[in-house]
Amino acid sequence: MRPDFSVPPKLAPGDRVAVVSPAYAAPADYPAVHELSMRRLREVFGLEPVEYPTTRRHSPAAARADDLMAAFADPDVRAVFATIGGDDQITVLRHLDPEPFRADPKPYFGYSDNTNLLNWLWTHGVAGYHGMSTMVHLGRGAGVQSATVESLRAALFTGGDLEIGVAEMFSDEELSWADPAALTRSPTPYPGPGRVWHQGDRVVSAPTWGGNLEILHCTLAVDRWVRPVADYAGCVLLLETSEEMPPGGEVFRMLRDFGERGLLEQFPAIVMGTAKGTVFTDPRPVAERTRYRDEQRAAVLRAVETYNPGAMVVFGVDFGHTDPQWVLPYGGRLTVDGTARRVIAHF
Repeated sequence: MRPDFSVPPKLAPGDRVAVVSPAYAAPADYPAVHELSMRRLREVFGLEPVEYPTTRRHSPAAARADDLMAAFADPDVRAVFATIGGDDQITVLRHLDPEPFRADPKPYFGYSDNTNLLNWLWTHGVAGYHGMSTMVHLGRGAGVQSATVESLRAALFTGGDLEIGVAEMFSDEELSWADPAALTRSPTPYPGPGRVWHQGDRVVSAPTWGGNLEILHCTLAVDRWVRPVADYAGCVLLLETSEEMPPGGEVFRMLRDFGERGLLEQFPAIVMGTAKGTVFTDPRPVAERTRYRDEQRAAVLRAVETYNPGAMVVFGVDFGHTDPQWVLPYGGRLTVDGTARRVIAHF
């Protein structure tokens, strides 16, 4: 059966929080952005960051695992933030002992490659939060987005129900952190694509699971930290794609593999993040980004219609690799209200 989730307790201003780099140690390469994010953690949220040996150092997987376990074992540390994602966090998981995570559940925040750790915590019964890497969202040159502040405060301090709004203006662009301008400004936003509902004729309120599609596909391939498919039955599936921008055919094949496993049919509702359609190393015009998002939506619907034709799907929710980003419960509850066209996070 699905684990009974331990929902971590809320924090108080002044609490100490761990800042770790369990994937790519971006603070080692871009210390000015990291320092900006630490200042905002103190000034905007009133929290005291605690760094670990691998936070600013490119380190072996076992050392990164040691820092994660130390953060969860320290009774004075009340939350854990990832600095950023990466591409090898799955190698850290084999070095983790579940005991300190179960003994003192703490809110863990991350997305992208951090899907690995969020899923690992989920399989061990510890709920987390999908979203908010310190380098990306607190180190944002033009300031922390209101969606991030609002949802992060709810996750950390206030709890309650929070409607996940539709971004009228958004961006899937970024500045290189090697550019000093990244410390003071952010890309100019443009009109958001809005949401598209498929079979939005019902209300689903349930715990969440999922994350970055590319990472989840690797997780299923490794097949080490995966529960029986029935354990996911009734959950809300969160999916978003990264700056690798997998083409529609690849998105379909990944979801087809979910379907052949019997996994895709377990979810009565699927929430798709607004797809990132450009990257600063390979900039693409807005029209091409729009075509990419349309292609991705068609690929997802093709897989859903094949393996889970009764599912409700909402596209264009801002919780992935675009800006702004909402923090969402992972293992906690999300309500997808198709009849009212609303998405509500329960913190």
